Amino acid sequence: MFKDRDSLMQLAPGYTYIYEQQLEQAIKERNGSPIVKIPVWSKTKILIKRSSDIFISLVGVTCITPFIPLIYWKIKNESEGPAIYKQERIGKNGKKFHILKFRTMYIDAEKNGPALSSANDVRVTPFGRLLRKWRIDEFPQFINVLKGDMSVIGPRPERQFYIEQIVKNEPAFIELLKVKPGITSLGQVLYGYAENKTEMLQRLKLELFYMRKYSLRLDFRIFIYTIRTLFKAEGK
Repeated sequence: MFKDRDSLMQLAPGYTYIYEQQLEQAIKERNGSPIVKIPVWSKTKILIKRSSDIFISLVGVTCITPFIPLIYWKIKNESEGPAIYKQERIGKNGKKFHILKFRTMYIDAEKNGPALSSANDVRVTPFGRLLRKWRIDEFPQFINVLKGDMSVIGPRPERQFYIEQIVKNEPAFIELLKVKPGITSLGQVLYGYAENKTEMLQRLKLELFYMRKYSLRLDFRIFIYTIRTLFKAEGK
């Protein structure tokens, strides 16, 4: 079901395939009851997570700042449009916010409506492909974290358009709105980008697993796994 079961076992050794079956059964029998119960964190844990978010974001912003003039020039020189791309996403408790990214597509990329990106997407600019490969396009999201709209680790935020499509098949998606969305997530590092609704539904199972095991320890392991993924340069 998942793209990398061995990696999942390493990252979350408490996971068993029985859980996958139990989760699917719970979704079918939901009847308005919560699929996952978010552990009640102490004020200390909440403070640690927020402090970690701020620290990591400040480090990320500091690292990318010297390269911003070059990135800005290259994006603007290659195609028309702003260097920073803003897109509305849905965050915790259904709150809308604008996610920030370095623009990697031509400005008319969605002239025919919302569309997910794919490995050989012709809408992506040549420099944009390089930014995506190393996930550099995601760095402006550290600003979202500092503003409090996102966390470094958490379920990836989706657009309202796709949420409406997903909940028709899996109402449990709404469970992900109980926490702040993240720059990286369990689904991102173990499943990767989704190119269609079917893959989005598959990745959803990993995000729900994260919600069930929600902890600082798991956040730390996802962060380490994210660093490892970055060095693989497999973004698209």
